Amino acid sequence: MLSRSFGMRSSALRAASKVRSTPSSYARTLSTTASRAGDETLNKFSSKITQPKSQGASQAMLYATGLSEDDMNKAQVGISSVWYEGNPCNMHLMDLSAVVRASVAKAGLIPYRFNTIGVSDGMSMGTKGMRYSLQSREIIADSIETVMNGQWYDGNISLPGCDKNMPGVAIAMGRVNRPSIMVYGGTIKPGCTKKGENVDIVSAFQAYGQYITGEITEEERFDIIRHACPGSGACGGMYTANTMATAIETLGLTLPGSSSSPAEDPAKKAEPLRTP
Repeated sequence: MLSRSFGMRSSALRAASKVRSTPSSYARTLSTTASRAGDETLNKFSSKITQPKSQGASQAMLYATGLSEDDMNKAQVGISSVWYEGNPCNMHLMDLSAVVRASVAKAGLIPYRFNTIGVSDGMSMGTKGMRYSLQSREIIADSIETVMNGQWYDGNISLPGCDKNMPGVAIAMGRVNRPSIMVYGGTIKPGCTKKGENVDIVSAFQAYGQYITGEITEEERFDIIRHACPGSGACGGMYTANTMATAIETLGLTLPGSSSSPAEDPAKKAEPLRTP
C-alpha cells in the first residue's frame, strides 16, 4: 500500500537513514542525508523540525516519543483514525490503525497515530443529534489538517468508518496537499433473525412502522432490532458510508477494492499490507 500511495522506495530511505558514525559526523549529515527516494525528499515537511539546530526543543520532544538518531532522518506519516467505541461503524478502527502503523514502520517510515471525532447518522437519525452530523465532517477535516500541519507530517493515511467521515478525510487530503490515502473501515455483515431472514439497519428503521400498522408483532419487532447489526462495520447497503467510500475509491484516493472489503473480513486487515 505504502509503495503505491506515497511512491516511496524504502530501500533508498533505509540506506539514507543509516548514514551515521560519531555524534559529530551525525551532526554534519543532518542537513544532507534527509531520507530520499530517487531525487524526491521524503521528509520534506518533517525536516523543518527534525533537522535545524534551532529546533532543538522539537527534537527533544520527538526523542521522548521513542525516536532514535537515525529516525530523525526518516519521513513521518500521520495516521488519522476516526475511532470511537460508541458506533459499530468506527469501533474497530483502532485495531485497523495498528495494522496500518505496522505497515508504515515496515516501509522504513515513522508512523504517528492520532484520532478525531465522529457522529453516527444511524444512531442520531430522527433526533436533534442529526444537527451535529454535517458539522462533524468539518471538524474531522479541521482536526486532520490541524495535526498534519502543526506536527509537520510528510504524509497521511486516514481511516474513516461512518457517513460524514469519508468526505471529512477527503477534504483534509485536499487542504493539506501532501501524499495521502484512505483506508475505509468497511461495511458490516448482514444480520439474521430467528426466522433466518436477512436484516440490516434499514430493517430496524422500518420495523417501527411495521409494528404500529400491525404488520409485525412486538416479538418480531424486537427480533429485528436485536439482530440487525451483528458486529463491526458501516451500515450494510449503498447508503451514505458505502456510497462515499465507493466514490472516493473511484477518485483514486484508496487502493482498488477498499470500498468493498467488509470490516470483519480478513481482506480488510490485509489491505494495508498490500503492494502493487
